[in-house]
Amino acid sequence: MSSTTSEKPVAIVTGGSRGIGLEIARELVQTLGMRVVVVDIVESQINELADSFGPGAENIDGRVMDVTDSEGLTKLVDDVAEQYGRLDVMVNNAGITRDGLLLRMSDEDWQTVINVNLSSAFYGTRAAAKHMVRQRGGSIINISSFAGVEGNRGQANYSSSKAGLIGLTKTTAKELSSKNVRCNAIAPGFIQTDMTDALPQKAKDMALEFIPLKRMGQAQDIAYAVAFLASDRAAYMTGQVLCVDGGMHM
Repeated sequence: MSSTTSEKPVAIVTGGSRGIGLEIARELVQTLGMRVVVVDIVESQINELADSFGPGAENIDGRVMDVTDSEGLTKLVDDVAEQYGRLDVMVNNAGITRDGLLLRMSDEDWQTVINVNLSSAFYGTRAAAKHMVRQRGGSIINISSFAGVEGNRGQANYSSSKAGLIGLTKTTAKELSSKNVRCNAIAPGFIQTDMTDALPQKAKDMALEFIPLKRMGQAQDIAYAVAFLASDRAAYMTGQVLCVDGGMHM
């Protein structure tokens, strides 16, 4: 693979072919003028990415990858940095749920969520940090959750994985700050996605009772926060958790 230093900043977004991840990729391309490598396990969605992306699609590079594959994800990050000659932003967004009450949760449901939500972020952070340290700059952004800050009934696996991301964020920030590499997290609240659209209306109404702004957030709300943390406007921020949740955390 030939190496050509990109004039544009280069970002990687995992789980970026739909939902919040796709909006993050759009925002980084269309507002910050970045070249974004979107990583996702669903090949059909990666293949359709350019057609559905809109303006700036020429700056999207889709890659099919299981982010729980440590060796594979590390190689992908290395390949991106070599191909474009730089890596400026790493967004660890890939995540799943396998909800169930604690006493009924299987080992498989526990481990699968931990692997996708937390271990993959560690693999991606470790791989990206190597290149960012070498270039003396970069921004790593982990997508945590309100559930990782407060916990959530029926989500012992998900809440633990998202709380773990906050610990990973703070440790990474402390270890890499001297190299001008920043690491921050975003904790979304109740965001309207395909996942929440499938919930019964009663569940949605109950959730809204706990949101001071009395509405669900949009994927763009998270994308705006990511773009801020990825930009020079957040150059003096590291080790922080931004709660984008309509006030739920108050």
